[in-house]
Amino acid sequence: MRSKWVFSVILMAALAVGIGPVAAAEYSIKIGGGPTGGTFNTFTNAMAVYVPKVNPNIKATSVGSGGSVENVKRVHSRESDFGLCYAVDSDLGFKGQLPQDSQKYNNIRSMGYLYGAPAQLVVRTDAGIKSAVDLKGKRVALGNAGSGAAASAERFFRHIGLWDNFNPSFLGYSAAASNFQDGKIDAFWVLVGYPNRSVIEAAVQVKIGLVDVGVDAEKTGFYKAYAYSPTVIPAGTYGKGMPECKTFQDSTILTVNKDVPEDLVYTIMKTLWSKEGMQAMVTAKKTFKEMTLENAFKGASVPLHPGAVKFWKEQGKTIPDHLMP
Repeated sequence: MRSKWVFSVILMAALAVGIGPVAAAEYSIKIGGGPTGGTFNTFTNAMAVYVPKVNPNIKATSVGSGGSVENVKRVHSRESDFGLCYAVDSDLGFKGQLPQDSQKYNNIRSMGYLYGAPAQLVVRTDAGIKSAVDLKGKRVALGNAGSGAAASAERFFRHIGLWDNFNPSFLGYSAAASNFQDGKIDAFWVLVGYPNRSVIEAAVQVKIGLVDVGVDAEKTGFYKAYAYSPTVIPAGTYGKGMPECKTFQDSTILTVNKDVPEDLVYTIMKTLWSKEGMQAMVTAKKTFKEMTLENAFKGASVPLHPGAVKFWKEQGKTIPDHLMP
């Protein structure tokens, strides 16, 4: 009886002074976002506010960057502890296959899926363009030079053997929609969540359709070559009578350096993927409604962090072999 009393006194003393296993470690983390005003930054800013609000022992800073590829490199070197990265960029970086860069950025690990960016190939319904192959000889806007949209378009059209058979132009989404309305281009490509404003703009004056690029992707083994994942844009997204569109998307993944402590990653995941945490992210931007327990690590292309494995196993998820640390 006396021994139990002594243990209780010692435990209470430890709690009072904050020593031993009951003391919470202090952490200061950097989270890599993207260009000012972009969706990446919206998420990292919200995360940097919410995580410390729930966990006072964690200090968080949102850090701007050039975007996904830069975050792959920064998280690898731990210039940023966490970062938002597209699955395809992560996969290519992990393997040392980024364009003109053979370094392997293999210190990055996945945590969870945030949202998807589907490819959308917009055409006129009366143009006779039923598949990507029908773009031969056509004028197609692909997004700004150096953008994720342009990179995805080049990967796709090179893969299906069409890249040298149409006339590409590198225009931003709004400029592409304007040129499309004026008949200066025959089609335009976006890689973004739906419904997209530029596509809506184009549909005001022109009857539009979306090409089922997902069909060509599946037929040609595109998903084996790159870490894109199939998805469907629902019928009626851009107007009544428009059928659903089979396409592919890049997945935005919350990524972390492999050497970040397991308990820290696990704590942050419990915070962000709680009911309250997910609601806080959706409040920041509706795009983040895809960040759910059901979507888990959908589309992830590099192994999960041990802290993420622990979290997702607790949610009843089976971790595939290629995502195990």
